[in-house]
Amino acid sequence: MEIANTTDDSEVLSFKLGKEEYGISILKVQEIRGYEQPTRLANAPEHLKGVINLRGIIVPIVDMRIKFGLAEPKYDSFTVVIILNIAHHVIGMVVDSVSDVVTLTPEQIRPAPSMGEAADTGHLRGLGTIGERMLILLDIDRLMQSDELGLVAALPHAA
Repeated sequence: MEIANTTDDSEVLSFKLGKEEYGISILKVQEIRGYEQPTRLANAPEHLKGVINLRGIIVPIVDMRIKFGLAEPKYDSFTVVIILNIAHHVIGMVVDSVSDVVTLTPEQIRPAPSMGEAADTGHLRGLGTIGERMLILLDIDRLMQSDELGLVAALPHAA
């Protein structure tokens, strides 16, 4: 499924990991694909499932359920790979399912709560509220460029 390009950063793609719903900027999404077993790489961390060949580009695949320490991942017909374009790198991220694309107004976005030393919230943009729904908004650039993931070298002038 190709994603239409838009210039509005308030549009987020919502997806599920376990019982929680997350959102990332639609501007980072290149496409959404069904899950296919990637080629495993020796000595790779557990959350790095391997790589796939996407039209001649070798794409690392990260399982976000493993990365976030959620329940044992199940791969079924709803499991999808969101193909991201982060700092000119193509990365795939495995999620339980994709929900929809929503537009959030500034009033619907709350800052991420401060958890002090208890949790690293540096990759959170905030919390989006849509009626009774709450989306955990990820700063996917910061998350994928983190030293912990090590997939994309942090850019010196990254915003």
